Amino acid sequence: MKFLSNEQLAFVFGLLGNIVSFMVFLAPIPTFYTIYKNKSSKGFQSIPYVVALLSAMLLLYYGVLKTNAFLIISINGIGCVIEIIYLVFYIVYASKKDKITTISLMLLVNVAAFGLVMAVTVFLLGEAKRVSIVGWMCAVFNIAVFAAPLSIMRQVIRTNSVEYMPFSLSFFLTLCATMWFFYGLFTKDYYIALPNVLGFLLGVAQMILYLTYKNSGKNDAENKGSQEMKKFHEPQPPEADAQYC
Repeated sequence: MKFLSNEQLAFVFGLLGNIVSFMVFLAPIPTFYTIYKNKSSKGFQSIPYVVALLSAMLLLYYGVLKTNAFLIISINGIGCVIEIIYLVFYIVYASKKDKITTISLMLLVNVAAFGLVMAVTVFLLGEAKRVSIVGWMCAVFNIAVFAAPLSIMRQVIRTNSVEYMPFSLSFFLTLCATMWFFYGLFTKDYYIALPNVLGFLLGVAQMILYLTYKNSGKNDAENKGSQEMKKFHEPQPPEADAQYC
């Protein structure tokens, strides 16, 4: 039996990475359906989407600078479009304060910061060094994307509720990190491979947290309901009865 070469394995995992990454980009759809249904983005944050957009923009730029990186270019081009749609949708239903905050973040992070990166790398760095520097930036922002839900994880622990941390997103992030790790490994692109080790670990942690707390809110509600029913059926003290005489 003939085994696949590193190039063929890289293509397979890169293709799977594209498919899973596309599903990751679509995973927040239930969140935005909730926002649409409530006509409000209250309780949700725009920061993860701003960071995810910057990460996709940097990876797209990295893919353009690097040779033979079509699989990186394709998914991150799609990702940029999807993240922009999410942010526009968020702004439409956000409060005035959140609108201003989100637009300011986008201008600062996705326009000014990315523009600065492009200007510095194009005009001040040589071609070889440019790829290396942008690769490191991609690695850092990949970690930032994976770490962005940490604030939500803290909220889950504090509130005993997984309402704002959908399991599907955590699952697909973990699967996505696995695919891109092997893609980076077989292409010897450690800017792609190394951050996805952390992505896998954080994804597993989120799924464990979800399974731990998924019934906490339900149990709290049931306990509260039981207490109310018990209180309702308890006999009233004489002085309470006298109030109705």
